[in-house]
Amino acid sequence: MEAEELSRYAEQIEGLAVKLGLDYYPVDFEVVPNNFMMEISVYGLPVRMPHWSFGIRYIHQLIRQGMGHSRIFEVMFPGDPCHAYLVRDNSLAENVLVVAHVIGHADFAKNNHLFAHFMMMAGGHILEQAASRAHTIETALAQHGQERVEQILDAALALEPHVDINQELHRLPYLALGAAAPPHDDDTGDAFSTRFHQLPGELVTPASTGRRQPTLPPRPEHDLLWFIANYAPELEGWERDIFLAVREESFYFYPVFACQIMNEGWASYWHARLLRDADFLPSDMYVSAIKAHSDVVRPFAADNQLSLSINPYHLGFSIWEDLIERHGLSKARQVRNDEDDFGFIRNYLTAELAEKLDLFVYEADHEGGIRIAEKDIHAIREAILAPKFNYGAPRVSVSAMHVDGSLELVHDYRGDGRGLDIARAERVLDYVARIWRRPVSLQTVGSSGNPRVVASKPPVKV
Repeated sequence: MEAEELSRYAEQIEGLAVKLGLDYYPVDFEVVPNNFMMEISVYGLPVRMPHWSFGIRYIHQLIRQGMGHSRIFEVMFPGDPCHAYLVRDNSLAENVLVVAHVIGHADFAKNNHLFAHFMMMAGGHILEQAASRAHTIETALAQHGQERVEQILDAALALEPHVDINQELHRLPYLALGAAAPPHDDDTGDAFSTRFHQLPGELVTPASTGRRQPTLPPRPEHDLLWFIANYAPELEGWERDIFLAVREESFYFYPVFACQIMNEGWASYWHARLLRDADFLPSDMYVSAIKAHSDVVRPFAADNQLSLSINPYHLGFSIWEDLIERHGLSKARQVRNDEDDFGFIRNYLTAELAEKLDLFVYEADHEGGIRIAEKDIHAIREAILAPKFNYGAPRVSVSAMHVDGSLELVHDYRGDGRGLDIARAERVLDYVARIWRRPVSLQTVGSSGNPRVVASKPPVKV
């Protein structure tokens, strides 16, 4: 009976959404048990490549949920069609709110340029693609054994955010692009340089009698997954396929990561608007749904405790409400189309709104004490955005692949504004070295700012 009611309300809400101007790909809704929803939220997809790290995340999520610190209302996957999962144990009013929220997500995903660009590259059928990749890995497990497959997944998933989202998903190798051979020093093409090198006494470089050995990479390469898949000396075809599969999923998830505040805020704005205009809802259901809305967009950790982390639902919802009130819905739709969280926060989180929301930058001392460090709007914006730079990962590039096959990585710690957790860096480097099968080193600084060169451990001879 409740399923029939939810289906009827969902149809009415979709009709209202179209009437209010929302434009989205069709959404397939599915109501699932709570344990299945937990698995989806942990794995990131209903069916995905198996790996021990997802089990650890599952335990962590289970503990958080048991302590009342986390509750999952829905999981939605953009595409054509979109897929949305609702929790069976939620009340009818909560799932009605979730339907309205998902429609807001679907409208955002279809119209935002970043989502559209990555969907064009990766395709709009992520669930089917993920299931196919999971099947491929299950086949590899049967053919090559768990240890070998797990070594590849350890390295690939450790490097999951290390992609270059400014490149195409389906990149050609350097040689195919004619980029491997570096230009000659004097090959600038301008008349002044030509005349300068013809002056008396200038050293003339003997003409090369053969082709230059290509330098790899021809420039710093930030797409570590792509580089290893294409240039690891002894990687087999099925191993390369796993690296490229992880990379493809990383590309798919990037817009969700880069637009989280905008996207959750937009969905929250529209679920509130749709519920307000849904005169077909019984009054008691409307009150229960709005109570759930208040829980979703609240700024506090619990009761009246001040939260030291940002609730993206609350912040995004507040910015969209302020923007629509000041500039109108037409302007808001343009912002939805054109921006990601970087532009959204920098351009539309105003000093007045930050003060109203009581936002500040804080510092913690070595004894665990907390103090307000900044209330300047520029500092607040950058503090919100700092975890989003470079997919939330340290900016590391391949600087050289030497003639002996050894790999040299460089951490752009100046650009990052931070050092690395050396113990964690060593662990990741060992994962990479196992599948690169040559020495791997990383130039970086430690957490105290001291220069460090982290090197992979030599292989253990059995």
